[in-house]
Amino acid sequence: MTIDIPWEPPLAGDETGHLLGALERLRTTFRYKADGLDAAGLNTRIGASTLTLGGLLKHLTLVEDYQIAVKFSGGELSGEPWDSRDSYDEDWEFTSAAKDRPEDLYGWYDDAVERSRARLDAAIADEGLDQLAVTAFPDGNRFSLRRFVFDLLEEYGRHTGHADLLREAVDGRTGEDPPNDWRPVSGRFVLPG
Repeated sequence: MTIDIPWEPPLAGDETGHLLGALERLRTTFRYKADGLDAAGLNTRIGASTLTLGGLLKHLTLVEDYQIAVKFSGGELSGEPWDSRDSYDEDWEFTSAAKDRPEDLYGWYDDAVERSRARLDAAIADEGLDQLAVTAFPDGNRFSLRRFVFDLLEEYGRHTGHADLLREAVDGRTGEDPPNDWRPVSGRFVLPG
């Protein structure tokens, strides 16, 4: 039996295949939960929480760019939305998203995922998951690339759960995974594979 769903991890593969497959499934599920909304939908809140799907899109844009490009490779954030960032507001990506156009939020996120995929694929092809980050702690210790992939999985796991609740509040959309034939209607998200 084979599973022909682009975001589904391999049934039996190596560690790298399973880690990247799980990451792609979470990215795709998150993107499905956030897909096709206008500003009102992206700014919907639940109860006393200030969390929104728009804020999550912008936050995960930061996570995608920051984890591999900055923390692992030692680069810097540049371009939009980073050039407009308020460096004094630690929750800037969450608080500023309400002022952003939906097409910008989707575009920034989709572009960041593509950049992150390319950087991660290149790093794995270069030296694998055991290679150490360029940046080090003051004591000289450095994270491995494997640790960064696990950190991405943790971040997506947490926020995909938030997205489940927020999307249900917007229009009742529920479900663990996107339908097998799902394709995004907003932005330029490229399905894995």
